[in-house]
Amino acid sequence: MRVILADDAVVIREGLARLLAERGFEIVGQVGRGDELLERVAHLRPDIAVIDIRMPPSYSNEGLLAAQQIRQACPQTATLVLSQYVEVDYALKLLAGDSGRVGYLLKDRIADISSFVDSLRRVAAGETIVEPTLVEELLAAPHADNPLAALTTREREVLALMAEGRTDRGISEALFVTRKTVEAHVRSILRKLDLPDDARANRRVHAVLAFLRAQPSGLQRSPPPAAPIESG
Repeated sequence: MRVILADDAVVIREGLARLLAERGFEIVGQVGRGDELLERVAHLRPDIAVIDIRMPPSYSNEGLLAAQQIRQACPQTATLVLSQYVEVDYALKLLAGDSGRVGYLLKDRIADISSFVDSLRRVAAGETIVEPTLVEELLAAPHADNPLAALTTREREVLALMAEGRTDRGISEALFVTRKTVEAHVRSILRKLDLPDDARANRRVHAVLAFLRAQPSGLQRSPPPAAPIESG
């Protein structure tokens, strides 16, 4: 798999390049700015771009904007955006639509390199990967008049896994229940939240994320740092 890395921190970029190369990935390019990334992607056409959300010159959302442009201009190149901490609005802008081949994770996920590599392969294969912490924030403290309040504890657990991109099989493995039990919970959740029962995994996760984002859930933003959709 051909990968391009975009991060202005050279140490992080080169360290990740080494880890991925050791696991069979071909690193076709490394850049430190969003404009450089766009030029190299247009020329090299990599399978996936791993992008830091904050890059020069303003260190705000250059990586996000670059990822959005890549999705429009080079849809065959998957995008995995990394962030130092959860930024809900930025993440949901990136995940808008249902085309797949996109992911949003915290940089801390690189520490578990096996899991990170799995996420890379899944995004490149067409899935949508969502940072679990983002899902937790979207599910936080629903008000009594919020439809989420009608869900049981188990249904909220299932909903969180749906939003992360898990299939019914993946949810059953995570919760140690049968697939039929999961299917029953999913039907109940979709009915209570009045969501479409769409079997396509990417469409389902985007529907759930859109619903969660629209709810008055007392959403909390993470402070500035002091420092997967399965197929089948």
